[in-house]
Amino acid sequence: MKMRPTTTVVAVLTFGCAALLAAGNDAKSGEIRMLCSNGMKAVVEEVRPQMERAIGHPLSIEFSSTASFKEKIDAGATFDVAILTSDMMDTLTKEHKIVAGTRADVARTGVGIGVRAGAPKPDISTPDKLKQTLLKTKSITYTKNGASAVFVTRMIDRLGIAAELKPKLIADTRAGHVSQAVAEGQADMVLTLISEILPVHGVQYLGPLPGDLQGYTVLTAGVGAQAKDAEAAKAAVKFLAGPSIAPILKAKGMEPAPGK
Repeated sequence: MKMRPTTTVVAVLTFGCAALLAAGNDAKSGEIRMLCSNGMKAVVEEVRPQMERAIGHPLSIEFSSTASFKEKIDAGATFDVAILTSDMMDTLTKEHKIVAGTRADVARTGVGIGVRAGAPKPDISTPDKLKQTLLKTKSITYTKNGASAVFVTRMIDRLGIAAELKPKLIADTRAGHVSQAVAEGQADMVLTLISEILPVHGVQYLGPLPGDLQGYTVLTAGVGAQAKDAEAAKAAVKFLAGPSIAPILKAKGMEPAPGK
């Protein structure tokens, strides 16, 4: 029986769509799933093309706070690679959710201060000058569940101004949003990781916390215990811990982790 032309066209189109769907599924299955702390977001976005070439796989990257990722992992989320704070990676390794021996410290960053672009630049060069600046600032935001929160709270306590600042502190629970809040005029000042201030358009970086008020967050990469492609995940960790990203770390407000 001779097939009618319309039937032939439909058959070809159906076959072609099925092939494209299969190819898309194959490509998706080859993705390396990465959970990345907002502290490393600017760096990872910059090096993503080079990392994908280095590991031979596309990356599927989710950015959020370390605390948020811990909740997701505890709820059963799986991943190939995680870049989180070193303390959290210690916890996840003990819980057998990160493969022991695959971890590598990637970078560290301190806490910085930013104000809206074009606003006056107050003096924060010494603890006393920072204290006066904070007392004069009308509204100050920080990430409540972010890696910098412990250092922000410690700094305020050391300066002895917790009571005075309490009415004007905005503890934002939205991961990665605090610098943008200043850019949009929702707050006058932001206290967060330096690497979360520099990349944000509309915010000017004043500088780091002065002297011994400073605290550093180390970001560590490791392979997930349920990684679908452990070898590709290991290659991603190796790339992140390599020397090629050092200039990018510096440009984004970070530095190689101690000992690298």
